[in-house]
Amino acid sequence: MRDHDVLYGYRLALFDLAGRTSVSHACRSFGVHRSTYYRWKQQVDRHGLEMLRPRERRVPRMPNQLSQLIEQRIVAYSLGHPGSGPDRISSELARPKWGGIMVSANGVWRVLRRHGLNTRTKRLALVAGYRAPYQPPRAPLPEQHITVSRPGELVGVDCFFVGRLRGTMHPVWQVTAIDCYSSYAWADLVTCPTGQPTNQQTSKLARRVAKDLARAGWKLERVITDNGNEFRSGFDQLLAHHHIRHTRIHPGRPQTNGHVERLHKTILDECWRPSFARYLHITYGGLRRDLDQYLHTYNTDRAHNGRITKGRIPADIIDPAHKMRPQA
Repeated sequence: MRDHDVLYGYRLALFDLAGRTSVSHACRSFGVHRSTYYRWKQQVDRHGLEMLRPRERRVPRMPNQLSQLIEQRIVAYSLGHPGSGPDRISSELARPKWGGIMVSANGVWRVLRRHGLNTRTKRLALVAGYRAPYQPPRAPLPEQHITVSRPGELVGVDCFFVGRLRGTMHPVWQVTAIDCYSSYAWADLVTCPTGQPTNQQTSKLARRVAKDLARAGWKLERVITDNGNEFRSGFDQLLAHHHIRHTRIHPGRPQTNGHVERLHKTILDECWRPSFARYLHITYGGLRRDLDQYLHTYNTDRAHNGRITKGRIPADIIDPAHKMRPQA
């Protein structure tokens, strides 16, 4: 049974119900507008119920489509030389020995696609008379998430290059931290004479995170970072002194620290890009004010729709008593 037969039976059932009940009831039941029903009924009254069958539509023929002869030449050459791609086929067919057929590489590819030969694997499989057996698609792997159950259990820390700004002699970086359970964020803008943040600057942010968590009644238990030099030496010593575990991600796997990487993109889209568009002259002090204002909104007045937050505000999760918020 074809799709046209199913549609024909559907329309017959519509007319049958309309004859037994009413047109309004039938159209409402079948989801058909009454004007469409009456248009069909006018055709049925004149020519019979066969007019309810969908009309066959011919395959569209584009005015600039290649002729059948040229398509056959292209297909024949591709099967005779299955290792040649569209560029090679186009250049070869243009030679006098193959008839001087001028077809672009894009036109050759479209012909091959219409005939199911647009990849080398398909051409070789047809030449070899081989067809791979059908294999059902693999079940998608379960999404991997960091498992945390309380604030302070895991905090991601990373650095983000902002640029060279007016009024500063050195490049400006953003040092960022985020609590993976509540999505509460900390960030500082720092100037870097050496070109990159130092372990003193990252250690300062780590002390601030640990202090804020302790004020809210939580303990900073573990920190996850990449393998940069700014997270070694003094940074390691600070964490060891406070009995905080330090985990480093594998090289080339930034998604392991995905919470802070996503925070970088959010701050870039919602803070830095509007600031760069708003100011004629971008200054270090102005960006610091914008960052402080944005983080206040991000932490205390912005609903987060993450897997754990589920529409809640980070400050309400990590600090329901408002001990971390600055006093007015």
